[in-house]
Amino acid sequence: MSPDAKAESLASLQDRIITCDLCARLVEWREKVAREKVRRFADKEYWGKPVPSFGDPRARLVVLGLAPAAHGGNRTGRIFTGDRSGDWLFRALHKAGFANQPTSIDRNDGLSLRDCYVTAAVRCAPPQNKPLPGENANCRPYLLRELELLRRCRVIVALGRFAFDAAISSIGLSEGSSRRPEFRHAAELRLTGAITLLASFHPSQQNTFTGKLTEPMFDRVFMRARRIIDED
Repeated sequence: MSPDAKAESLASLQDRIITCDLCARLVEWREKVAREKVRRFADKEYWGKPVPSFGDPRARLVVLGLAPAAHGGNRTGRIFTGDRSGDWLFRALHKAGFANQPTSIDRNDGLSLRDCYVTAAVRCAPPQNKPLPGENANCRPYLLRELELLRRCRVIVALGRFAFDAAISSIGLSEGSSRRPEFRHAAELRLTGAITLLASFHPSQQNTFTGKLTEPMFDRVFMRARRIIDED
């Protein structure tokens, strides 16, 4: 399949994602947040729909998050854009050479990813950032299809336990793995198809404000991803 054909296939998948209405609770919540807003974004137009993935269709690095933030991706229409978690993510990607700039404010800000694709296990902002099991199951086919299309993927960085579990469930552990590994920051393991899974604490304010996740800790995960890809 040519690079252009891959891009078209991924683009078609994103078109399908943004019209999804399988989860009534998530539809109600994302639209409620988009209507009522918060004071600091009262003058902004919210996206209020499932948030598509984005990045390089030939990416060897896939970054997997939990779900869009209510006033981040659900507002801007681009995953990890317009919130504090995105500030951390794109700064780290820029340092490791995967992004052309260290910030992501809105979906028309000129951000471009190189050899990197950013996605999420769940595509709608969930109440309290906690999707229900059925909502996760409804979204899983989208992730599975993306991973099929991203044929050059060699490394997945999972941001948080939820994404870590989603990656393992979607791809499976490499042959010879006897038991499911525990989630911990900087954990590294092999998935089916010679894909390396790297775990990181999620760059949520709960983790970054408390010092559970520091910028050097986070940067080292993406520098490790860079080394694995460059050695491939």
